[in-house]
Amino acid sequence: MSKTILITGASSGFGLLLATKLHQEGYKVIGTSRNIEKLKVPFKLLALDISDENSIKEFTNQLFETTNKLDVLINNAGYMHIGLAEETPIEQSKKQFDTNFWGTINLTNAIIPIFRKQKSGQIITVSSMMGLIGLPAKSIYTASKHALEGYFKSLRFELHQFNIKVSMLEPMWFKTNLGNHSSSSNEGINDYDLYRTATAAYIQKSIEDAEQPDVVVNKIRQILKAKQPMFRNPVGKMANMILFLNNHAYGMFESAIHKSVKNI
Repeated sequence: MSKTILITGASSGFGLLLATKLHQEGYKVIGTSRNIEKLKVPFKLLALDISDENSIKEFTNQLFETTNKLDVLINNAGYMHIGLAEETPIEQSKKQFDTNFWGTINLTNAIIPIFRKQKSGQIITVSSMMGLIGLPAKSIYTASKHALEGYFKSLRFELHQFNIKVSMLEPMWFKTNLGNHSSSSNEGINDYDLYRTATAAYIQKSIEDAEQPDVVVNKIRQILKAKQPMFRNPVGKMANMILFLNNHAYGMFESAIHKSVKNI
């Protein structure tokens, strides 16, 4: 029997590409989106706003009217806030965490009882390379992804006894609409004017030089098929080199970022 897979944020970006590919391969795919009225996709799509606990409760009830079996949860919904740390209002920071962190956790906690009852399941969470490193103008986004990494790192131990597999995916830059759907700080401090301009150019160049997202889709497909999936799954060009420098030669990593921003 084909697996039933739930993918949040399946109306665009990685989520849409992944859901469509898995549907084509014969999996039973259930996707989610905040707005489903005018969307036409080949798989089942249900309404869900992961930042709203009431929406999660309504979605969970509807989910099990749609299917009596669930094998995999892929946490993909989220967005990126771009802004220098001191210029980011606390309200925007909280909103970033309400979606990327608390929303992901609340939905996962709504699904875990089903997996425990089945004594099987798989949770794959799309994090980011920002969950493992830090870059300028991404402090709040980075913090939300670091928090996810820590949470699921502990959860993996706790769910092992129930045969529930837990994995993270940490993509580099890829050509999706993440940048277009990002939010940004609107408070400017004059002392940062030149640096803000330089980091904006650095981020834009990173987006322009990004890889095609098929690499990420294929990586998730590999995790789905693995008998013993790894917890950490970085993906993208230079990912392993960047992690090596970040973990073992941080001075070189830091100098490379300073140079890249300065030279834009």
